[in-house]
Amino acid sequence: MSGKKIRNIAKNVDANKAYALQEAVKLVLSNSKQAARKFVESVEIAINLNVDTKQSDQTVRGVVSLPAGTGKSIRVAVFAKGEKADAAKAAGADFVGADDLAEAILGGKSDFDRVIASPDMMGIVGKLGKVLGPRGLMPNPKLGTVTPNVADAVKSAKAGSIEFRAEKAGIVQAGIGKVSFSEADILANSKAFIAAIIKARPAGVKGTYVKRISLSSTMGPGVKVDLASVNNEGA
Repeated sequence: MSGKKIRNIAKNVDANKAYALQEAVKLVLSNSKQAARKFVESVEIAINLNVDTKQSDQTVRGVVSLPAGTGKSIRVAVFAKGEKADAAKAAGADFVGADDLAEAILGGKSDFDRVIASPDMMGIVGKLGKVLGPRGLMPNPKLGTVTPNVADAVKSAKAGSIEFRAEKAGIVQAGIGKVSFSEADILANSKAFIAAIIKARPAGVKGTYVKRISLSSTMGPGVKVDLASVNNEGA
């Protein structure tokens, strides 16, 4: 795509204006269609929060199910034995095991996006902290990835649940679909994600919580969202 075309698309977005959420979604999708890229871009959301992630009482982390899914094929690894292992396989888990799975991961296996474990497997999983931790894949009870009901966790992951976590600068970012999704689906996913972030507000945060929200496609310009247009109670 020519530089001129890129500049013309960028002109559609006023960098100083905050758009209503629905209008922002429409802009992101229409700009991507004009770009006519050779691949299907993701739609991404970035939320700037007034949090100090160095403080233990200001951690923002959780999981949210997107109503329209993510448009991505999520590969799930499950640590379980016996009936739980069978249930995980039946639910669609891509890799299921115990010591053998741990050995494979220590040996370099990394072609999965989510790791789920039954509580009795954490002795084995704990040895993988240096491998899974940096990738944000360490199972965690608060995120529902350490659970006796591994089958439901697998189904949730496959259906479009995503984990979120505020980075050092207090920014939460996530892919919430593809530009091939309908406007209604991206809007629904946006609302669900924003609601989850607001619900995860730490008790230690004083004053304004959500400072800025923007949407973009993978290669497109960011579109600032008017906070008044979202369900921003308590933000």
